Amino acid sequence: MEETDGRIEVLGFKPQQEIIYNKLLPYTDQLDDESNKFLAEVKGNLSRAVQLRELRPGVFHWTTRLSTYIRLYGRKFSKEDHLHFINLYFELITIPNLELRLIEKFAKTLIILLKKRNLLSREDLVLPWKPLYQLTERCLYSPYEPLGLEWFPQTLESDLKSLVRVSRVYFSVESTQEMLDEFRPLLCPFDETMSKGIGYLELFLPTLLPPEHHDQGFKLWLDELLGIWDSTHNSPIWEGSIVGLFARVSYDNIGYIDWTPYVTKIFSRFMRGFNLPVGSKKLQIGRMGRGYDIGLASVWIVSMLGHGSPVQENLDKFFTAIESYFHPSNFGRYSFKIQRILFKLPSTFVRRLHRERYKKPSWQHPVPDEYKLTDEDITAFVESIKTCTFLSMFSKMGHMDAAAALQNLALMRPELIIPQILEKTYIALDTLTEPHQLIATVSCVVAVARTLLKGGKWLPEGPTHLLPLLNAVLPGIDPNDFTKCMVTFQAISTFTAMVPLVDCSMAPLHRDDITEQERDICSATAGFEDFLLQFMDRCFTLIEASVIEHTNAQDRSQTKVNQQENMVDVGLSSTFSTMLSQCSPQLFEAAVNRLYSYISTRVFETKVSGKMIANMCRGASKVNPTFTLKKFVPLCSDKILSTLTEHEEVQLEEELDDVILFNLQILGELVRSSSEAVLVYKDTLFKVLHSTLHLTCKTGYELSCTLLKYLLRSLTMLYPKEYCSIAGGFDKPLTEYLPMRDWAKPGDIHNLGMSWQTPTENSITVAKELLDTFLQPELTRLREFIQGAELNREKLLQTLNIVYNCIIGAGSVLPRWNKPYVTDISESQVAQGKTQLELGTHSEFGCKLFADLKEEIATVVHDLLHHMLATGEDDTKALVSIANINNSLLWYRGAIKQEFDSRWKSFTVVKRAMANKLHGKKQHLRALLIDRVYLQHEQRILEMRQMPYTALDRQILKDLFIMSTSRYSEVRKKGQAVLFWSMEHLTNSKRDIMPMMIGNLKQDEQISHQQFKGALYLLQGYGLGTLACITDWSLLKQCWTALVQAGHSEKPSIMKVIDCIAQKINKLFDTPSIKNEVSDGCIEKATVLYQSSHPSAVEVAPSSEEMAEAVSKLKMKNEDNLRTYNSLVIALVEMVDQGDLRWKFSQMAISFLTLLLRHDSPLPVPAIRLFVNNLAHETLVIRKLAIAAVAAIFKQSKREHKKIIIDPYNHAGCQPPTQIIPGTRPDNLWLHYDSKTAPKTKDEWEKCVFVEKTHWGYYVWPKSMKVYAPNEEQPKLDRTREELSEGEQLVYDFFTNESQVSKLIGFLSLEERKGKDKFDSKRFILFKGLFRNYGDMFVPTLKPHLERLASDTQESSQRCLAEIVAALIRGSKHWPFEKVSSMWELLTPMLRTVLNQLSVETVTDWGTSIATACESRDPRKLDWLFEVLLDKPIKESGSFLDASALYVLQGGLMQQEWRVPGLLHRLLNYLDPFLTHSYKNVRDRIGSLLTTIFLYDYTMPNGTLTTSPHRKEFVDRILPKLEVLQNPETWATSLGAQGGNGASDATDAVGSDPLAEERQTAIRLCKTVMKWLTGSLGRMVSAASVEMFQFLPLVVPLESFECDEELRQEAEVTLAYLAQTSLHPDVVLHVLQAVQQISQGNSWRAKCSMMAYLQVMVYNNLFVVSSQAQAAEIIHDVVLDLLKDDRLEVREMAGVTLSGLLHCGFFTMHPKFQGHFEKLCKTKLPKKLRVVSANNFTEDFSLAVVQRHAGILGLSACVQAYPYDVPEWMPQVLMDLTDHLHDPQPIEMTVRKVLSDFRRTHHDNWHEHKQQFTDDQLVVLTDLLVSPCYYA
Repeated sequence: MEETDGRIEVLGFKPQQEIIYNKLLPYTDQLDDESNKFLAEVKGNLSRAVQLRELRPGVFHWTTRLSTYIRLYGRKFSKEDHLHFINLYFELITIPNLELRLIEKFAKTLIILLKKRNLLSREDLVLPWKPLYQLTERCLYSPYEPLGLEWFPQTLESDLKSLVRVSRVYFSVESTQEMLDEFRPLLCPFDETMSKGIGYLELFLPTLLPPEHHDQGFKLWLDELLGIWDSTHNSPIWEGSIVGLFARVSYDNIGYIDWTPYVTKIFSRFMRGFNLPVGSKKLQIGRMGRGYDIGLASVWIVSMLGHGSPVQENLDKFFTAIESYFHPSNFGRYSFKIQRILFKLPSTFVRRLHRERYKKPSWQHPVPDEYKLTDEDITAFVESIKTCTFLSMFSKMGHMDAAAALQNLALMRPELIIPQILEKTYIALDTLTEPHQLIATVSCVVAVARTLLKGGKWLPEGPTHLLPLLNAVLPGIDPNDFTKCMVTFQAISTFTAMVPLVDCSMAPLHRDDITEQERDICSATAGFEDFLLQFMDRCFTLIEASVIEHTNAQDRSQTKVNQQENMVDVGLSSTFSTMLSQCSPQLFEAAVNRLYSYISTRVFETKVSGKMIANMCRGASKVNPTFTLKKFVPLCSDKILSTLTEHEEVQLEEELDDVILFNLQILGELVRSSSEAVLVYKDTLFKVLHSTLHLTCKTGYELSCTLLKYLLRSLTMLYPKEYCSIAGGFDKPLTEYLPMRDWAKPGDIHNLGMSWQTPTENSITVAKELLDTFLQPELTRLREFIQGAELNREKLLQTLNIVYNCIIGAGSVLPRWNKPYVTDISESQVAQGKTQLELGTHSEFGCKLFADLKEEIATVVHDLLHHMLATGEDDTKALVSIANINNSLLWYRGAIKQEFDSRWKSFTVVKRAMANKLHGKKQHLRALLIDRVYLQHEQRILEMRQMPYTALDRQILKDLFIMSTSRYSEVRKKGQAVLFWSMEHLTNSKRDIMPMMIGNLKQDEQISHQQFKGALYLLQGYGLGTLACITDWSLLKQCWTALVQAGHSEKPSIMKVIDCIAQKINKLFDTPSIKNEVSDGCIEKATVLYQSSHPSAVEVAPSSEEMAEAVSKLKMKNEDNLRTYNSLVIALVEMVDQGDLRWKFSQMAISFLTLLLRHDSPLPVPAIRLFVNNLAHETLVIRKLAIAAVAAIFKQSKREHKKIIIDPYNHAGCQPPTQIIPGTRPDNLWLHYDSKTAPKTKDEWEKCVFVEKTHWGYYVWPKSMKVYAPNEEQPKLDRTREELSEGEQLVYDFFTNESQVSKLIGFLSLEERKGKDKFDSKRFILFKGLFRNYGDMFVPTLKPHLERLASDTQESSQRCLAEIVAALIRGSKHWPFEKVSSMWELLTPMLRTVLNQLSVETVTDWGTSIATACESRDPRKLDWLFEVLLDKPIKESGSFLDASALYVLQGGLMQQEWRVPGLLHRLLNYLDPFLTHSYKNVRDRIGSLLTTIFLYDYTMPNGTLTTSPHRKEFVDRILPKLEVLQNPETWATSLGAQGGNGASDATDAVGSDPLAEERQTAIRLCKTVMKWLTGSLGRMVSAASVEMFQFLPLVVPLESFECDEELRQEAEVTLAYLAQTSLHPDVVLHVLQAVQQISQGNSWRAKCSMMAYLQVMVYNNLFVVSSQAQAAEIIHDVVLDLLKDDRLEVREMAGVTLSGLLHCGFFTMHPKFQGHFEKLCKTKLPKKLRVVSANNFTEDFSLAVVQRHAGILGLSACVQAYPYDVPEWMPQVLMDLTDHLHDPQPIEMTVRKVLSDFRRTHHDNWHEHKQQFTDDQLVVLTDLLVSPCYYA
């Protein structure tokens, strides 16, 4: 509280949320004034920009600045300002027809402002949901985007959805009901709008209302939506969305919802979603959905845990059931998903636990105490997931998910997790043959390292494992195994980062407060020094193995190092640096002495091994610079200077001895430490620099430049001095401080004790001396060179290198030039902003010393560039250096963006890996917190990159532009890279440079080929972006017209770049606005923001005159935009029309024109003429572009049709229902189609109210239901040419021109791609728009062509006709009855002709055509079509034609869904006689059609029975006809003998036997029914109904029917569908009755098939079936009974099924179960009587063998149910089985098989499994399982 009061006093307001790391910066005392000034600037200029209605660049620019402010300071503004910002941006984003790019920008800003929901409560802020919904509807379901009238930014959809997600917390209490009213009419389960409706509900519904408002929140819809979810069982596409909603509401309202009734169903569906292979056949069926999102399912499951919920019990069952799928030997498509469970479930559990126990309370309602997770809940959860997690450690998918899971589990229950990990790790460390095990286990130990070292009451022995582990992993530093080496480095650095490496072994002698366990740990710490030195020795071995051996000079010049060597270098140096930072002074000195003794006697090459050694030296110098530099600087400098003085000619040698290079390299890394320590050796270092900076050897002077750079940095940069895990170091006496108690201790962010290295006046003075000594002479040399002095290229490059390294070294203290801003290119009425950020390095002293240095260098470099361009443009290396210098002058201020991004990424990875997600509160390691503070400082440096554009910047950018268009590719590439970055960050610079680029595209003798090519590359842009999509209309016009005219070079390289630019434009262009508006609401909100105080805006508010002028300016700007747009379009059209363009550029111009089509501005008439004329262009590409464009133009010119509001209840003549009743109701019966009542006269037609939207009325009616007004109130259709607009007249002229139409139809009926052409939606939309806008005006012209196409059987002609016919039917939506009637008079005979000549190539197109024609059309308008389609579709004229006619009919019916029950009944009656059709393809199509007919036999919760056909009546009618197929084993032989094959497509040769003929007919009927069953089970909305399983006793025996392969395959697939389908709880017992019926039958084959079916069915419905005691009992009895079947095959299959059911946890292994089998095993076999033959036993003997075999199979099943484990009962069971090794067959064979399988499955982990056996048991097993040696 005191701190808050203090902040209010300093800032003038209470900040919402500050970035805490700013308080740890050394200049933190200056940040409050800076942030207040920055915020005042943002508030004032943003408000001013809105008030002056300047969205671009004003609001856009200051929105970016606000984002920058939040990045730098957090939400450091008052709650009042926070709300003002949100309200302003909410008002801005909901401006009607706002530019899409601005919507994206404002959405991102609002997300940032709303993201931290704990800062603003629902009392503070209420947001309206409707504007966001309208905006989402506009962008996600735009009617213009598919036609190309609007182009959206790529991330807009995701940004808008994210915005809704953060906003919905603040929707009003009443909003839930409003949303339900809006979205419920979309909920028709047969329609695609269901996905849209559920998607909107999931996106918008608020679920975080306080408990007192729950009756206005989730209670309004939860039961209703749960009912919908429960009634659909076939993974519909929208199920993922509804599960997301349930997951969210469950997590937001833990303790307020009782999920118990749904738990078993949730788990059943969750598990089914993995589509796991089950049983021996593993036949997988196709499913619509892909299963639940693992993250959402995890949230839902974890939210339901606790308070005695049955969820944990089901979770145990779930993991038991899928446990074996985690085993490394099992791998499939499911593996990735089940691995993700292990990561998501524990992390979600930890998140919930953190929320309940450790999270800071906020305005959100807490979880009720009685519903919070208890310790018992935690233990149960960890136990349930533990086994699977340990199995997945060695998965082929990798160990990362398992490691993350173990980390989270160890946070909660370390005593259950860590001992097992350690056990596995020690075993892996002992073995050399399985490195993958070592890598996996060590990675998992690293994941739990923090918990392990922390110890605590749950794991007190944890810290004692540190030294054994460290010593055990040391051999992993292996130069021959890169992966193992990196994992070892990771392990060592992770452990040592948390442990002070201090020898505490003497502590027990000096302290009496040490526990026994601490005493053990203290004595172990004596081993730290040995470990450290052994580690170094292994590193030295690794370094020696990494030496690059140069065999010739060419090898020596190669600079590339492979990636692995780089990574090993980084791993080694970071690990060594971490260890040294954690060392006590004594250990540090020992390590440095060891390093010194190693280096002093060796020399390494500088590419790899030398670099590694130098990096180790750098690590030492950073930790203790005084001691380290004292050791190494004299050594290295003496070696360098002595070698150079002894042999003066060395200076001139091009290849230097490695002694100089190696020591220079070490020296360069050593000086990267504190300035105080370095300054001690100032004179020595100056001498070294004087001696080496001008060496002739390139490597030598480059290393010297590196030394100069790092020396300057150490003197001028600001950085943390140390990264110890404990503030204050480890040099205190053990009596005061015991370091081992701080193992794994987190850093305290509020008391971090950071110490900073800051530039002092002394260090800055020395830096100035360095620059004067080494930089100024180089600048003088460059000036002399410019004046004409001699300077060879090598020396010039050397000089530029020195200059560059001086800038990079001292960049943090060099002030930016103070030049006037460029104002002649900005159109903004708002200031650019002037806030300078404090960086702690720009002191007044330094600024005076280096005042004009950057400007001086820039001037020299500018003059040098122009001198070189005039005299030596081919010196590419020097020009690249100049580009680098310009880059550093512009942008280097102490941090490099690429390095920062890399370090930020590394920081994030380490933070996630090491974070304590359970306790939170930034409990990171101290080193990590220090790193984050330093990153905050670097971020501040990099935020300075958004700079105003000055005259000197302009000069440098023009120089860069010249280099970007150089003739040399190296120079071009470098210049372009720097120029791209500069234009991105210098305000308005694009406007300055782009005209120069565009100017270089002209055909001009003065513009060279290289300049032209360079300009193209600049326009192409870098990465995914391009400058050619700029949002400024004038620049866009210049750019696109120049590109289209850039065809004067035919070089392939040029063409490639131009193609790339065109592709990028087509991919990335998003529609810029022409007309911008700013609403009065925005002005009002901006005024409120401006008037708010603390801090007050410093800018002057716009006067009323300025605001009035702003309105006129905006109007003028909009008019100017429109003029520019029209002139751009006309310019492109003229270029195409003139015919001077080459074909590629003509196509490019036309593609640009298609991008310029807009819904808010009509296309200029010349462009319409161009597109319309090109409809019949000979070039396919242009024709396609024209078709799409004209279709869009038709949409543009579409006249608005009047709508009226009707009351559907009045129309139906009934009262509204009191509750929601989905399905057929009295009030929606008038929507149903009935051929008898369909309108057949003009009067009936006009009285009929047509409803085009198929989903309306099924669930509920819309609150305000609008339908189209009568025809007389609609726009006139029959217009003369004079009544048409100018653009429409062009269309009229084209389509009334017979030759043009003939040409068009001729082209459209050509084949494009042989065998790949399909129904073209673009052509369909073109003709649909034509008939919609112009009525039947052009039908007479098209009629002869349509008739010709109808009679032509060619594939392409039929496709063209199909497209036009569909368009004609859909385009007649608003035609009066006379026109519609005439249309059908034309189409009816045509369609009859078409249906009679369908071919393999055309049937799909006609199916699509009819489906498209019927889409979103009232069926009462399509009476003529349905009569044609239903007119004897099966004509017995050929199987293909019949099947095709049914396919086309099905396409039309599917679109009408639930509104044509009469048609469905009529069709079902018609199909009845053909169910036994002779031809397979007809039967298959009938089966599919039956699926469609019965699809609507579905009742939603609280719904009514449909009037569509019902499955039950159909099944009752069919089943008696199939009775003749029962017991196929009795008649199959006779059928086969007669030669009948039910699969034949000809008349069956069944002879005269009427019974055989009846069976053949029944077989065909059965095949049709099975097609229907498989189709239905794959597509139907509801769960499988009871009547479907009535076929089970019939289908099961047919699976082994060998006389008819087709029948057998169909039966197999049908069984797979029936087994894998989701069962409703009410259906389970009916299914099991069918199973019982089969098990009691006579067919042994049927019993075998039934057993396989049973296993798969139970697994796929495990939770539903196991929750019913009666069902479990029936399954138990059936399986045990069949174990004793007379037939061996049945017994064995029953054993397999029993094993599967035990394995998945459906049966549990209890003593009674085991006892039953043991009792059967002890069945006595009667003594053999004397028999006639050797194999003839008595009946009693056979019966006894069966009984005993049943027992053996039962025990075998128990053993085989645990393939990767040895439960405590298993050893004895195995011993019991061995007693029967000499029993009669098949007992002996069964025993031997189970023992063999046991050996195979338990071999991998036998070292663990054998612990379960006694010595005697092991002897017996070994004798049996290990084959005797041949030589024994």
